[in-house]
Amino acid sequence: GKSTTLRAINGLNRPRQGRIRFEGRDITMAPPHEIVGGGIAQSPEGRRLFPRMTVTENLEMGAFQRSDKENFQGDMDRVFELFPRLYERRTQKAGTMSGGEQQMCAIGRALMARPKLLLLDEPSMGLAPIFVEKIFEIVRTINAQGTPVLLVEQNALMALDTAHRGYVMETGKITLAGAAADLKSNEAVRKAYLGLE
Repeated sequence: GKSTTLRAINGLNRPRQGRIRFEGRDITMAPPHEIVGGGIAQSPEGRRLFPRMTVTENLEMGAFQRSDKENFQGDMDRVFELFPRLYERRTQKAGTMSGGEQQMCAIGRALMARPKLLLLDEPSMGLAPIFVEKIFEIVRTINAQGTPVLLVEQNALMALDTAHRGYVMETGKITLAGAAADLKSNEAVRKAYLGLE
């Protein structure tokens, strides 16, 4: 239910019940392009880059709906500052990069939309541990720079170490919610999700 929730927020799935509100506006039935235009961008599970396009071209696609072209280069510079490896690979075809580099490109592409809310769906999936650490460090930096992040992540320990709040979802229902530190110390969460006693 986690990825489905993000797809509903994006307008890609229609919820059978309930409402989705963003900045006081009901976006439940809004089409995806309006949701992106309203400030929600996602780095999807599996990255979904344009493999035959270069890193720079993929990043440019993130800004496709923007009308404020005067800020474009500054945002590109910000992405390259967050992900120096992308700058080194800027002319390389995205499909030829490692999984970690592709994940960086997917997050960078979402940032190019100048989101008011960044949705990250399983950013650590399939990555080497060194890239997992780097991705979560960058997620913390993005949030510290003022971009709210909604993170869906199987790696519960890393997610709770990064998040301010946490939600435990089981079969599509939220079963626990609270401050990330409280969830991390919750005995049931420690046993079921963190593998700790």
